[in-house]
Amino acid sequence: MSELDNLQEADGTKETKASTSKVKKQVIANEPSLENTAEKPVNEIDEKTVEEPKADAKKTEDKTTASSKDKDITDTPSDTSVVSTETTKTIESKKDQSDKQDDNDEVMNEIDDSNAEDAEDEGHKDRHTIAFKDYDTMSLDALTIELEKLVKNEKVQAIKNHVNQINSEFKTKFNALLEEKKEEFLSDGGNEIDFYYSSPVQKRFKTVYKEYKTKLHEHYKSIEQNLKQNLADKLEIIEELKGLINVEENINTTYKHFKDLQERWRNTGPIPRDKYNNAWNSYHHHVEMFYDFLHLNRDLRDLDFKHNLEKKLKIIERAEELAKDDNVTRAFRELQELHKMWKEELGPVAREHREEIWERFKASTKIINEKRQKYFSEIDKVYEKNLEKKLEIVSKIEAIGQEDTNTHSTWQKKIKEVETLREAFFNAGKVPLKDNEETWSKFKDAVRTFNKKKNAFYKGLKKEQYKNLQKKLELIQIAEDNKDNEDIPTTIALMKKIQSDWKKIGHVPRKDSDKIWKQFKTACNHFFDKLHASKNAANKVEIEAFNKKNELLESIKDLKLSGDKDKDLPVINDLISNWKSIGRVPNDKRYIESKFNKGLDELFSKLKMNRNEIELIKFENKLEILSNEDDNQNLDNERSFIRKKIDEVKSQINQLENNLQFFTNVDDDNPLVKEVHNNIKSHKESLKLWKTKLSKIKELY
Repeated sequence: MSELDNLQEADGTKETKASTSKVKKQVIANEPSLENTAEKPVNEIDEKTVEEPKADAKKTEDKTTASSKDKDITDTPSDTSVVSTETTKTIESKKDQSDKQDDNDEVMNEIDDSNAEDAEDEGHKDRHTIAFKDYDTMSLDALTIELEKLVKNEKVQAIKNHVNQINSEFKTKFNALLEEKKEEFLSDGGNEIDFYYSSPVQKRFKTVYKEYKTKLHEHYKSIEQNLKQNLADKLEIIEELKGLINVEENINTTYKHFKDLQERWRNTGPIPRDKYNNAWNSYHHHVEMFYDFLHLNRDLRDLDFKHNLEKKLKIIERAEELAKDDNVTRAFRELQELHKMWKEELGPVAREHREEIWERFKASTKIINEKRQKYFSEIDKVYEKNLEKKLEIVSKIEAIGQEDTNTHSTWQKKIKEVETLREAFFNAGKVPLKDNEETWSKFKDAVRTFNKKKNAFYKGLKKEQYKNLQKKLELIQIAEDNKDNEDIPTTIALMKKIQSDWKKIGHVPRKDSDKIWKQFKTACNHFFDKLHASKNAANKVEIEAFNKKNELLESIKDLKLSGDKDKDLPVINDLISNWKSIGRVPNDKRYIESKFNKGLDELFSKLKMNRNEIELIKFENKLEILSNEDDNQNLDNERSFIRKKIDEVKSQINQLENNLQFFTNVDDDNPLVKEVHNNIKSHKESLKLWKTKLSKIKELY
């Protein structure tokens, strides 16, 4: 923490609630008029009444400053004037009276402490109007976006608690992710000293958090300058108060000057914390000195008593209203402002009213404090329930980690279960602070134990995959050694056998899968391409088939459909059967198949049929043609193409579903949200079609 954390809370009177402002305006509006007040002769002064203003003022100060955090301030300011013997006796009497208020100090402690915390600057009230969100349920991306919004749109002094919570949640979740990545790195054979992980979202978060810290520093620097100026202004006011004593002018004029100085003091902003008590004690000492001076005019004193009583009664009435308010937080915040007004803005009242009004004010304060304590007690119960949920989740993860699993499919199922439980843990809410670290530690241990067992299984699986890799590399070598063999019948049998053996061998490491498949396919295709080339050169039947298909293709253009699906569909199916019966065409003429499919598209477009149903009819026709070829090259290519399309569609669906997570607090009727849902639905229908095609290809193997 820097010296900025030591900035003194404001001792001014800046309102935060509309209702408090209303009370304050009503109070100040009742300032007494002194124009018709006559001075009392000195010989008419009742000696007893001289002490009352001083005693009340001292008692008020004692009650409201009992919980001050500054312990290095002396009881008497160093700049005070010489006090008469009578005044000294009066102060001793007041001390005896203030001792009776010790029980009241306990009631006020919570109020004073909170005032000190919240009065940092004029923008501190805004923090109570910015809603706190469920940061513990947000993803790393969502937390970053929320922080960016706060830093961009809100006052930096109003979002401190929000930023602290967001930063804490981000660190927790990123550390959890870091643990997982580290486990994966080590399970792949990496050395712990070489591990490093970074992500764009982390860099983005650090950038905006740095921007927040810079703004906060600039804000506090500005506050510090204002505090110093406010201190100078208040010291000037104290000096003017000193000058009021024994001044030779009309008492009404002096009294007006005194009230002006009080108003200036109230309107002057906060001062440095370490100067607060000295300034405050000095100010009130000289206020008391003025009351000693003011006793020469009892009418003025009584008028001031009356005015202060009216203002304090208004404050009490508002406090009693707040005691009935169900919004505990709002009531407590406004009560702090009322106590500030009572402490800093109001002077003494007549002796007969002092105890009564203080007891009323204290009673309302006690009710609000008790309701606040009950409110936080209820929150603690919620946190305890969240703790039970999280411990139950940890137990489930531990149970899953203890189960024996020996198959890849079962492990994949368990991985999904643990991931679901992990999300549930993060979404379960906050737990009591005293249990937070222990709960998090148990969760990490349970997940780490599961990951170690999972990684051990896949390490063994990787050994098996490495053996499979060696077997497939041997088949690649055989294919490359025989791709130019002139013994056609023998080589055809060999090529088909190694292709069959390839399919029987299990998985290989993912990083090698595509590479070795391309090598194997290239060697096999080299042989069969040469074989097809030689066959096509001598195969006149395929040329004739091409010519016949070309004629049939021309006849499609003149085909007239009735528009009746039941009648037209058999016609189209007959057309497809005729096309199949003609037979295969040369490889360099296979483009005619594409033209035929386009012609079928035009015919099917005239029928009221489901698009997927039409697509499957055409696909079955294509499969029959591919299956009649001498080798499986084109069939393999088709299967690879379909698998690629399935992966692409799945990726698009995942991306769209992830995008939906950013639409927080957005109604489902929102056009943009509707569009995303429609796209997801369309892609899922497409995925279903591609999977059906893949299943039909598998039936041919």
